[in-house]
Amino acid sequence: MNADDPSESLELAAEFRRAPFGHHSPNLQKLLRTFRSVPIAGKHALLAIQPNRSWMLVSLTGIPGQPIKRHENVVFDDLGAAEWYVFCQRWRQYFGTELPEGDRP
Repeated sequence: MNADDPSESLELAAEFRRAPFGHHSPNLQKLLRTFRSVPIAGKHALLAIQPNRSWMLVSLTGIPGQPIKRHENVVFDDLGAAEWYVFCQRWRQYFGTELPEGDRP
């Protein structure tokens, strides 16, 4: 499977959605490493606003000393849903396309 091709990576997105935590297949691990290795500027991440209870979407600047951009209207009380949302954002940034309707949150 070619993790650089969005059509071939749809199975990997489904795998991540089913199990965002724990063991992932080698191909999904490769895709996640690719997503995590893109330049920091503009990368989406999660900020715990209440430990183990709620998380906010943030965007990293990539500039030392410059604060993160908080998306205060995007808050989650389920870490799995939060991780899936970030996965979808990174998918869009990396591939330049949205996940198909049935695969989005």
